[in-house]
Amino acid sequence: MTHRLLPLLGRRRFLPLFATQFLGAFNDNLFKNALAILVAYRLAEAQGLDGRLLVTLAGGVFILPFFLFSATAGHLADRYDKARLIRLVKAAEIGVMSLGAVALWIGDAWLLLGVLFLMGAQSAFFGPLKYGILPDHLAPDELIAGNGLIEMGTFLAILTGTMAGALLILAPGGIPLVSSLIVGLAVLGWLTGRAVPPAPAAEPGLRISWNLAAATWRVLRALMTEPPVALAVLGISWFWLLGATFLVQFPNYAKDHLNADESVVTLFLTLFSVGIGVGSLLCNRLLGGRVRVTHVPLAAVLISLFAGDLYFATPAVAPPGDLIGAAGFVAEPRNWRILVDLAGLSLAGGLYIVPLYAVMQTRTETRHRARTVAANNILNALFMVVSAVVAGALFAQGMTVAGLFLGLALANLAVIAMTVRLRRMLIAAP
Repeated sequence: MTHRLLPLLGRRRFLPLFATQFLGAFNDNLFKNALAILVAYRLAEAQGLDGRLLVTLAGGVFILPFFLFSATAGHLADRYDKARLIRLVKAAEIGVMSLGAVALWIGDAWLLLGVLFLMGAQSAFFGPLKYGILPDHLAPDELIAGNGLIEMGTFLAILTGTMAGALLILAPGGIPLVSSLIVGLAVLGWLTGRAVPPAPAAEPGLRISWNLAAATWRVLRALMTEPPVALAVLGISWFWLLGATFLVQFPNYAKDHLNADESVVTLFLTLFSVGIGVGSLLCNRLLGGRVRVTHVPLAAVLISLFAGDLYFATPAVAPPGDLIGAAGFVAEPRNWRILVDLAGLSLAGGLYIVPLYAVMQTRTETRHRARTVAANNILNALFMVVSAVVAGALFAQGMTVAGLFLGLALANLAVIAMTVRLRRMLIAAP
């Protein structure tokens, strides 16, 4: 069967793209987390800066380019051969990471933030290429498998890159090691990108708009003219809001509610990332390679159930005593319910997200597919920013992290209704 996973990984029309996006996501998160740790523990105090402010600012600096450049990136991806653009973007990454290595050696916090902005810009230009090229190289019954593998690779890259950045940067010789790694991974990503097969331009005569605001408005307006695609994109953006909120709040949740140390945070990150990867791959088996949203409403229901139960599984008062490690946390039976909730939530997330990406790719006209992906990236970034702002406002009013998780579970009820509507639309217009 052409929709099986392992044969797809062995194909040149998929493997180089998979490797390129994995290396890029790993490198981004390696540098981002190394920067956050370095600023928080060394540079802020040494340079008389507010570490918390700089780390918060870093998140915004990375996301800002997605608002600024995604629309233009989508225009370019529809106008030119996507494989050629991938090589150019990956070549640019070598330059950016070389500058990042210099910034790490110098230890200038503001230069590091500048490099982070350039990294975000590079990622913004790569996004429409990554998802826009899949339908060019994969058969329709391979898209579920392809998107499942891409999502699995993305979250595993986020996990391993984040952990590597935290573990390496403050270790003896950490700065030269991380500097060498980010440049070496960029070079390796460029080499794998060179192996991506050609993908002819979807609309060769397209006029590129360099007015960033006007281009952004046009891609968002065009998205709304295709209701099923618009609903799929809104569903994808909600998923990234959920994922970003949980990943960001795990440290606070572990410390404030569970009296647990950073090893428990790592356990949560691992469980969450692996769960999404497993759910993404399981989606292909359940759908048999067919692009359908059959299980998406059920997956949305499970997200609400597991996220809501996480609130009720959380102790009303954090256990007293010293911070508990991962081994002690797992050894305590009352904590197993929390682990089951996180595993179930992430598994449902994988089942939820993969069909929505496939709908976005297949229900969009080929000539402006990359611009649709660009609109998706803009909304993803917007939703993640909104999640951070709303969470901050709720915390200022006294809400707990567990209470925030319950709020997300309740808000997700509206998303369940939206996925049911999307399913009906697709059945009515197969």
